[in-house]
Amino acid sequence: MSEGVGVPFDFAQDGLLAEARKLSYNRGDIPLERNMEKFIIEGGVPLNGEVTPAGNKNAALPLLAATLLTDEPIVLHNIPQIEDTFVMRQIIESLGAQVEDLDATSWRVVARDVRPADLTPDLCRRIRASILVAGPLTARIGEFKLPPPGGDVIGRRRLDTHILALRALGVDVQYERGFTFQSDDLHGADFLMDEASVTATENAIMAAVTAKGDTVIRNAASEPHVQELCYFLNTLGAQIEEVGSNTLHIHGVTRLHGGEFTIGPDYLEVISFVGAAAVTHGSLRVKNAGVNNLHMIAHVFERLGVTWHVEGDDLILPADQTLRIVPDLDGAIPEIKTNVWPAFPTDLISIAITVATQANGSVLFHDWMFSGRMYFTDKLVGMGAKIILCDPYRCLIQGPNQLYGENLESPDIRAGMSMLLAALAAKGQSMIRNIGQIERGYQDVDKKLRALGAQIERVKE
Repeated sequence: MSEGVGVPFDFAQDGLLAEARKLSYNRGDIPLERNMEKFIIEGGVPLNGEVTPAGNKNAALPLLAATLLTDEPIVLHNIPQIEDTFVMRQIIESLGAQVEDLDATSWRVVARDVRPADLTPDLCRRIRASILVAGPLTARIGEFKLPPPGGDVIGRRRLDTHILALRALGVDVQYERGFTFQSDDLHGADFLMDEASVTATENAIMAAVTAKGDTVIRNAASEPHVQELCYFLNTLGAQIEEVGSNTLHIHGVTRLHGGEFTIGPDYLEVISFVGAAAVTHGSLRVKNAGVNNLHMIAHVFERLGVTWHVEGDDLILPADQTLRIVPDLDGAIPEIKTNVWPAFPTDLISIAITVATQANGSVLFHDWMFSGRMYFTDKLVGMGAKIILCDPYRCLIQGPNQLYGENLESPDIRAGMSMLLAALAAKGQSMIRNIGQIERGYQDVDKKLRALGAQIERVKE
């Protein structure tokens, strides 16, 4: 398909999804001024104290997109104040939504007059989640254009599943230097997601809640943030059943009303701080940790010698961590593999890798989802870690090894945070550039670390 020619996506013809696949490699740019700052870290200091995680970024983004489904006021609490949520705010404002700050983490959104505005391509390239407006906007106004989304560069990130799901609900999708979504009459459908994509599941849910008839989404993603979207929409009058399962049943309603919702804690931030305390041999209490979402994650970290206990909804990490990898039967090297929820999430494998460099023993990590997730490990090798990158999806780690300070650059959110953990554990001084990538997912990360005793400074280039 030649660029600049509008062609409907016809899955019976070869190559018509090639353009969507190419978009997998687009990168979201961080504003220049944010690239002019860096972190200076003096490593080897144990972290101790209390920390409270921000709201779940991956829940906030689809919830903000979902506010476009109704013309009545929506109040969202515990929104993380990070780059990605600010960009999503700009996107929905450009589409006609009015957003008001109620307090430091609460916004009031009224999408009374939604319009198919020409979204700025640079704005959409800054976050992957820009694709999330496809479902609600098609449901609300029937037709609009969307520039290609961006986001982290962690390998191929398919858009095919979004298109397949929306087509099943009656959406026509065309590509011409961007996407055009059009539907005169969304209708319920029974369909199988070709992969359990989180954002594709969320798009399908948002398109289906006001479609005519019933919808069954099979092989749906079931991550905590997908569940939060369902609970949020149900508070607005949607009828979504079997929430938390991989088969969602949705009864279409005529319209949604306003409502109020509090976003839960970000379990990715919780575990990132647990990892930081573990590699520095410190202790930590994580307040309001959302411990009900941590069962499989706890199992995996136990295999790395990291254990915690729970008090109410607080997570307590004692200082006396063994940091010893638990082998498989007969002393075999264990494999830690990512999978769809409720298995170990891909977003945490970078954190687990850094923790493993400080644990006694050998372990194989396998992330079959993203071909670029492991490339940051060469930076850890440069700091002294013993890591063999077997292929783009697997790496073998033997630890523990003393890490040493190094000059680093954050390539994406999770790899950047993993480098930050390595710098905290390292002997000597480290410098991390491109910290805007880290701060896309972590609110006030340097302030929170300093409160725990870390020697970390933010400086301008």
